[in-house]
Amino acid sequence: MLYDSILARSFSKHEQKKFKYGALIGLFVIALSFCTVLKPYLAPLPAALSFQLTFKNTSSSQLLITNATMNNSEQMVKVPDSLPNKKIEPSYCSTTQRSEFCDIKDDIRIEASSGTVFISSSEAAGINNRSWIIRPYARKADSTAMNWVRKWAVKSVTNRQELPKCTQNHGVPAILFSNGGYAGNHFHDFTDIIVPLYLTSRQFNGEVQFLVTNKKYDWIDKFRELLQKLSNHDIIDVDQENDIGKVHCFRGGIIGLKAHDQKELIIDPSKSSYTMTDFKQFLRSCYSLQKSTAITINNKESKKKMPRLLIISRKRTRTFTNASKIARMARRLGFKVVVAEADMRLSRFARIVNSCDVLLGVHGAGLANIVFLPENAVFIQVVPIAVEWLARDYFEEPSKAMKLRYLEYKIKAEESTLIQQYPIDHQVVRDPSSILKMGWSAFKSLYLDKQNVQLDLNRFGGTLLKALELLHQ
Repeated sequence: MLYDSILARSFSKHEQKKFKYGALIGLFVIALSFCTVLKPYLAPLPAALSFQLTFKNTSSSQLLITNATMNNSEQMVKVPDSLPNKKIEPSYCSTTQRSEFCDIKDDIRIEASSGTVFISSSEAAGINNRSWIIRPYARKADSTAMNWVRKWAVKSVTNRQELPKCTQNHGVPAILFSNGGYAGNHFHDFTDIIVPLYLTSRQFNGEVQFLVTNKKYDWIDKFRELLQKLSNHDIIDVDQENDIGKVHCFRGGIIGLKAHDQKELIIDPSKSSYTMTDFKQFLRSCYSLQKSTAITINNKESKKKMPRLLIISRKRTRTFTNASKIARMARRLGFKVVVAEADMRLSRFARIVNSCDVLLGVHGAGLANIVFLPENAVFIQVVPIAVEWLARDYFEEPSKAMKLRYLEYKIKAEESTLIQQYPIDHQVVRDPSSILKMGWSAFKSLYLDKQNVQLDLNRFGGTLLKALELLHQ
């Protein structure tokens, strides 16, 4: 108000208008000059001024972008429901639902005594002297298994003077993996180690050095032929390399094993240049397996040949209590029957499995031997009470990826030996889900450790006839 009264006394109305317009023009020129001179140094305007970002927690994982200048109307931009490999720092390390690994192209130095893998590269710029912990076993979400896996630090170093000196140089890349976890269980041997190791190492065509942590000598002996096909070099037991100052140097390497999501015994061809068919061909070359395709009974050349049926027997639990009767019935139907337990040397048992056209067994680790069956063979899984979900995830789905023909026989309560211990209307028989709610230990103790199977031959005969029918196709 004071300013207006002074202005009115000092100048006419016409002059006052001139002053106002001149002031506006001057302010505009000053603002324009300011933006022109300082534009290169100005940061972008805060995103909040132009866009409001809102994430909705929906099943389709959608990103909702609301444009504040468009009357708050919503534009939908879809984000994929699942990402193939979610990156963790540094850029050469990745994690999937099943495993974590670092695929390093630059030279690496492995110091066993400290459990450290040192990396010196331009990739490490800006992240000097930081470490990432890797447990090189492909069952990341299973805390029980991972408790038995040694942790390794992957450490970035930009100053080469800080790197430990090499005491042994290798002219090939390295792969470091663990024999811990559930190694020793035949199913887990394949799904947690052998298949991921094949995925990780096959690209090197043998010119790669394996380093094993948590080494189990009987495991190495069991898979010796296979390991020698994947690597031309003797395995290094890295945990025994405890001399302080001993450092192995390699031309890059992979710390950990690559594996595909949560599925068992499967290679996802959309995420790999390899398939389960490639893996099975690799196994045939490892163990000199002759049979690539199961018999087709209506072939003229096969009319005089009987299809071979392998019955996998078990000694401790989930055994066939009437295996001899099952074998006699199968012979009457036209099968040549072989009964064997998967406790012999792997190479010998692989040849037995590969020679057969049908494999029959109760759900258990021994069924992992379906990897040796010829293509188009028939796989019959006998499913005890309460283990339907395990049977589906562990063997039904993988068998289809292996180009096998799958048949399932779910036993009735009367075919389980559990009815000798519990009344047929007991919750153990009637409601297994209530036992699972008590925890895995209670469930495993009852349904996996204390249950055997006595097949109803009249009922099961139809499954064997179906297998014969499939071999006619």
